[in-house]
Amino acid sequence: MVHHLVYYGNTTLSSVAERVDNIDGAVISLISGMSDTMSREKGLGLAAPQVDVGKRIIIVDPGDNKNSRFVLINPVIKEFSQKVEPYEEGCLSVPGIYTDITRPSEVLVKGITPEGEETEFEASGLTARIIQHEIDHLDGILFIDRVEKFIRDEFRAELKKIKKLNR
Repeated sequence: MVHHLVYYGNTTLSSVAERVDNIDGAVISLISGMSDTMSREKGLGLAAPQVDVGKRIIIVDPGDNKNSRFVLINPVIKEFSQKVEPYEEGCLSVPGIYTDITRPSEVLVKGITPEGEETEFEASGLTARIIQHEIDHLDGILFIDRVEKFIRDEFRAELKKIKKLNR
């Protein structure tokens, strides 16, 4: 089942998502729908708040190969590298806006797989960036919140139009 995206201005996007305590059929169904939505929208990542569900679930797909897509439930970044890099980011919930965001180039992330297994691994490059971007969503932060005010002000007219996309 494909979900509808929500956009900049939606209250779920600015709220802290709740932990998932039980991986049941509803959670698996949500993950499946999120995956379908992400494929339809051609995204590199998707967080549950982007489909108006305040749960701590992310999907990451750096597109390295056909098996590169993975899901993390209740993800937490345990460590960030000292090295940071700027990179142009965009977001399915803020369509048409792209700007450089500086983030750590490597992270150590911990989470739970849809099968209920704990996992912990190091990620670098694009995968690390997507993980950080999607975990920001779980904390009510959009990439546009990470830019200086004068840059965000340049996007004011576009952001006003994006808000109107919410149903």
